[in-house]
Amino acid sequence: MDANGELDEILQRVADLQKWRDVFDSRGLELQQGCVKRPSEKKSDEDGEDSSHPASRPPSTSAQSHQFTAPYSIPQALAVSASLGGQAMSPELAVSLRTVLFGNTFHIFNYEWKKSFFKFREPFSEMAYALETERGGACAVQMVVQAHIIKYLLFNRSAESDCTIQSMMTVGEMEQRKALAAALTDILWAAGEEETVTVCLVTSERCFTPHLNYKLDSFTERLQLFTFKKKEEARAFIYEHIQCFREEGSHGIILFLYSLIFSRTIDRIQTDLDCTTTQLLHLRFGNFVCRQALINLLLTGRATPHVFNGTSHCKEQDKPLYGVLTRSNVGYLLWNRDQVNHAQLPLVGSMLKTPKLPIWVCNINGTYSVLFGTNCSLLSDWKMEHLFLLYFYNGQPTQLNTTTLSIDTHSHHWEADSNDSQGDPEKKFPSLEMTIRTKWEGAVIDWNGTVPFF
Repeated sequence: MDANGELDEILQRVADLQKWRDVFDSRGLELQQGCVKRPSEKKSDEDGEDSSHPASRPPSTSAQSHQFTAPYSIPQALAVSASLGGQAMSPELAVSLRTVLFGNTFHIFNYEWKKSFFKFREPFSEMAYALETERGGACAVQMVVQAHIIKYLLFNRSAESDCTIQSMMTVGEMEQRKALAAALTDILWAAGEEETVTVCLVTSERCFTPHLNYKLDSFTERLQLFTFKKKEEARAFIYEHIQCFREEGSHGIILFLYSLIFSRTIDRIQTDLDCTTTQLLHLRFGNFVCRQALINLLLTGRATPHVFNGTSHCKEQDKPLYGVLTRSNVGYLLWNRDQVNHAQLPLVGSMLKTPKLPIWVCNINGTYSVLFGTNCSLLSDWKMEHLFLLYFYNGQPTQLNTTTLSIDTHSHHWEADSNDSQGDPEKKFPSLEMTIRTKWEGAVIDWNGTVPFF
């Protein structure tokens, strides 16, 4: 090759490098593992095409034809129009949002969170009421919403509906959508102190250019906020856009979490927190998991960091510690083998143990599930608590039937058996049983033919 040819080749390579740099500058994305799509790969949904359909426009020869996309981008069909009338996300709001979630502006949600959404099991099946969850930090959010779905299907549907486990097996897809919209609205309405609801949806265009100290995620920067003063209007809006929470690729769990924070408002959340907790998520084993403050925000509408009743006091720092102030519709039970072994298990107060309705989110050895009954008088009439049924769902697709448990609070067989057992009672009793006994001490639990698990 002569000198002119070599020079032409060098100039062409420089031009190609300039094109790549222009793409980075225009998109504002950072090189991360998995962020760069090779030109031979399928076109990204984020650039306006549904990956399940062929492209309707001719390929571009510009530098933009090299596809750079954040992992697990949102399909264009799930982005709303910027003209819908919401408030565009501002850089100041985005920074505050990141800070209250992560404690800084450099952390972003990982793949496990981004791919999570509200996915129902098969309609008109034994598990038609159930959300399908995966292991990970988002599971806690999904199971609180699951508890509110059960509340709607058992106790808030039309008067003609039966409050039975069988009635939840006749749920079709439309009723699933209604139940999800009602559950999300109930949680947001409580967070907004029954005065306002804010719903976050994603638009196709970025609303702002972030500052240098803010890590771009190509999602938060595209948010529009829609605020409602009436609960029914909020529910209707969420139902109309329910696909933004329940479709694959929607980032539905993150959207709902953002809506929850803005419904409560960041100022109120900072007031709810105390000296023990400064943000709602923390990093554990490479994944962001929910702190107790976020669980309480989902359950009670307040982001208080503790499970005891009322307010306590931190002697070391001479500052107040905030617990749960009122009973909510859905309760909370906690059992953790490691914490019990080290005498560190927090004692859940009666406000969470005895909710208004017989539905509990259970945190069992760090995994979340739902325990519920169909008798709305169970917790208001002591005679109902002698012998009753509870139902259990762990959120996993491997559970094919709702587990039925018979609870006997007057038998003393468990006390006699536990006295005969040496050491850890879990050597003889499953964690789920130990969880139930934090509410009904000494109860005998019959699994009705199901092989005990948890």
